[in-house]
Amino acid sequence: MYTKLLIPLDGSKTAEKVLPYARFLAESLNIPAELTTVFDIAEFAGHIAPEKARDLNSIIHDGVGRGLKYLQRIATTFPMNNVKCTVETGRAEDIIIAKGDADPRALIGMATHGRSGITRWLLGSVAEKIVRGASNALFLVKATERANTEGWATVKSMIVPLDGSELAESVLPMVAGLAKKLSVRVILFRAYNLPATLYGGIDGYSVPNIDELVPELSAEARRYLEEKVLALKRLGVEQVVYDLKEGFSADEIIRVARNTPENFIAMSTHGRSGVKRWVLGSVTETVVRHSADPVLIIRGS
Repeated sequence: MYTKLLIPLDGSKTAEKVLPYARFLAESLNIPAELTTVFDIAEFAGHIAPEKARDLNSIIHDGVGRGLKYLQRIATTFPMNNVKCTVETGRAEDIIIAKGDADPRALIGMATHGRSGITRWLLGSVAEKIVRGASNALFLVKATERANTEGWATVKSMIVPLDGSELAESVLPMVAGLAKKLSVRVILFRAYNLPATLYGGIDGYSVPNIDELVPELSAEARRYLEEKVLALKRLGVEQVVYDLKEGFSADEIIRVARNTPENFIAMSTHGRSGVKRWVLGSVTETVVRHSADPVLIIRGS
């Protein structure tokens, strides 16, 4: 499981949208939380007037002090005393990634921009770099206008997409541990669809019977999910069901999450290199960028 919860904050309401989930996770998982903010000296120095440059050290000292007071105020809203506040200097993404590297079992929780339209492709420059560069597990919360910063989040379900691969299945022991500690229902999900080329036939080959193929795909996916439900039950998960939809994986994952109140999505990625191996259009990236529900990125073995 996780050794601590690392929460980057920058003083904005956008970043604070992660806090209700952070409080829930820290208390439910019984792990310490570290609230951290980063004072970027280089960026700050580029925006001060030349006549004030001689006072830079004093300005930095005051900025660090204000940052610490800000974090300490936020810390009082957590349900336990085991909350650490740290103010670092440097580039925010570099500091957070380095902190994660120093503790590979730390869970990093942060908010991403929740705007609509084409800007939904933007996670925010710092968040984007952390998502792509960190090798830790990540809990990402979309900072929509309706998202709250106060209190505790209520979470009742964890949606776990599976695609039949060993990578996706490798996270099931972690999912089982989380489900028991968080007391949530697990929904194993799989989408199936026929390649578009089959509908038009392939040159040189006979056209398959689509009416027969679709039910076969559905039956095979159903048998697969039933096996994984039993596997999780053997790991001690009491509340576990499955859902099956015809369609494209990312679209159906987002749709199921949207129709499931008080949930988060748990998805796997390769554990060796963060998610910088993502390619545009991958299922995990599409879900992270477009889902309004929180997404937990679990590093597969």
